[in-house]
Amino acid sequence: MVQENNNKGNQISRRSFLTTGATAAAGFMIVPRHVLGGKGYTAPSDKLRVAGIGVGGKGESDIREFAKGPADIVVLCDVHDSRAANSVKRFPKAKYYKDYREMLDKEHKNIDAVSVSTPDHNHAVQAMAAMQLGKHVYVQKPLTHDIYEARMLTEAAKKYKVVTQMGNQGASGDGVRQLMEWYNAGLIGDVHTVYCWTNRPVWPQGIAWPAQKAEVPKDLDWDLWLGTAPEKDYVNKLVPFNWRGWWDYGTGALGDMGCHIVEPPFRVLGLGYPTSAECSVGSVYVDEFQRGYFPDSCPPSSHVILNFKNKKGGDIKMHWMDGGIQPARPEELGPNERMGDPDGSNGALFIGSKGKMMCGTYGMYPQLLPTARTKEANVPKTIARVPEGHYVQWVNACIAGYGKKELSAPFDIAGPLTETVLMGNLAIRSYDLRTPKADGKGFNYPGRAIQLLWDGANMKITNFDEANQFVKRTYRNGWTLGK
Repeated sequence: MVQENNNKGNQISRRSFLTTGATAAAGFMIVPRHVLGGKGYTAPSDKLRVAGIGVGGKGESDIREFAKGPADIVVLCDVHDSRAANSVKRFPKAKYYKDYREMLDKEHKNIDAVSVSTPDHNHAVQAMAAMQLGKHVYVQKPLTHDIYEARMLTEAAKKYKVVTQMGNQGASGDGVRQLMEWYNAGLIGDVHTVYCWTNRPVWPQGIAWPAQKAEVPKDLDWDLWLGTAPEKDYVNKLVPFNWRGWWDYGTGALGDMGCHIVEPPFRVLGLGYPTSAECSVGSVYVDEFQRGYFPDSCPPSSHVILNFKNKKGGDIKMHWMDGGIQPARPEELGPNERMGDPDGSNGALFIGSKGKMMCGTYGMYPQLLPTARTKEANVPKTIARVPEGHYVQWVNACIAGYGKKELSAPFDIAGPLTETVLMGNLAIRSYDLRTPKADGKGFNYPGRAIQLLWDGANMKITNFDEANQFVKRTYRNGWTLGK
């Protein structure tokens, strides 16, 4: 028995309801799903159909996390069969490809979204190809290898109206939100200085490219792995991990950890593009007073200083330190208390006009200083948490459709963050630029001991043009960013 509704305008008979329902059902049977919602639309009643590009290592854990939400992993793509083996076993119904271009050409009608977890130098071309087909994308950090690529992906996300997320999981954590609430409540005043540090690299850097080429593993497509990078012979111990230390493929310690450690201050302080950059770089000496010169390899350690303007027009100085270099301990920290992570390996320290606070990797372990203040602080939660986590948040947002749900690291946030991180690398690479001295005895290093002035809007160093070669690299023939 249907309960009577006192509002006669809303009454509907059982016969009318059944007739209307039957007509609607017939309509849904003949109208394609994508027509109902437009380009990139995924019906809310469906699971998100995800394709993974790079499904070994971090890519393996990425797609496993997506599958915990309302998602089906329907296509796998990897250039290295043995690295992909676990994912192939876990998702036996998924089709498998080696070339992402072939995969997108043949499967684009069968997928809604793409996860990209490949070496840094191929992120941009793979993500852009997916976005141009109207596919939502999740891209591992750093978003791109170059500043120009980050800007192009950020603009493409808006142009193609796709749901985007970068793989910096801490952006969805409680820690960064706690830091934001403390800062917004004025507990440490206006921040003027930030220190970020890491124990990375944990792979070889500051070394010469191996002289001896090696045999390419039979299950690895070396040409596809190279992708946008220059043609080179395969060498041992490059794949699957140590590529991070070579500029042709990776982005060094900054690219590897910067999006995790710089993200909290970037978000808490609402930073934009830096205004300038400067750096010093650790050296490797190969003989007495003979400094090694290894421009293909990232340095063993570095200290980068990026300058920003805060929302009030004041100055903020951010220090990045890697290779195990750390800032001086704040005097408010006890002698046996660790900075940042519980083991002190990574962290960020905020120095404000009224106090200090710190955190570890991903914004975890947030603390006010002295640490006793942490328990004493009584600041209400004003920023929504992400109980479903970083991965499922993206899956749910994709199902809802573009612009329907908030994300922690969409490209309009992740892009500028990545540009900031890569600006540090631009300074590091400029440090090693050299020209022969006029007398032919030795070299000049014009990029050292100077401050690089950055025009963020136009992506250009204004006072040292040679540095601009690192804003946008040249791809190998046959590879382009977009159609």
